Amino acid sequence: MYKVFMNEKKLTLSKYPEDFEKKLRYEGFATLEIAVDLLQNTSCPEINVYGEEIEEMWEDFTHMFKVIEAAGGVVSNKEGKLLFIRRIGRWDLPKGKIEKGESLEQAALREVEEETGLKELILEEFLNNTFHLYTERNGDKILKTTYWFRMRYVGNETPIPQTEEGISEVAWKDQEAVTAEVLPQTFQNIKLILNDFWLQH
Repeated sequence: MYKVFMNEKKLTLSKYPEDFEKKLRYEGFATLEIAVDLLQNTSCPEINVYGEEIEEMWEDFTHMFKVIEAAGGVVSNKEGKLLFIRRIGRWDLPKGKIEKGESLEQAALREVEEETGLKELILEEFLNNTFHLYTERNGDKILKTTYWFRMRYVGNETPIPQTEEGISEVAWKDQEAVTAEVLPQTFQNIKLILNDFWLQH
């Protein structure tokens, strides 16, 4: 199953129909175009496209967009708190585009270090990936895939926000603060990856 977000609306591609208000049986490329159009141009909050050949469906879907890959981390410290960045009034996790020649792991570590100023990071395992759609200023439609890794911070430095990237704050949050402060002011993708993190903890 693939979950793709666009402006906080959700498109789920699955093998069998999900319990959604709006469902479309996959009948080729046009079905995907209709689904994206409905999400973009109507008030419909979520759509399910379903079909037996899910990998073929996903391949068709990725061909509709320019694919950009990014990597980031869910970082915990010695007290078990998680590291968040604040950008444009929303809480987020540190992440960024993978540069040419970098592995996913190298990109994830570099981006966390750049966005938070923290260096003593230990990369543990791959958590999952998330997908979201957006349109660039030049009109290009982008499918952004972000690969997330579990990381541990073993140093004692104070995190420093990378202000040139629009980050206004970096903060460690315990589970209570995550529930009270982060979840009401973050993105659906981030909620998904935090859920994966806690399920595997």
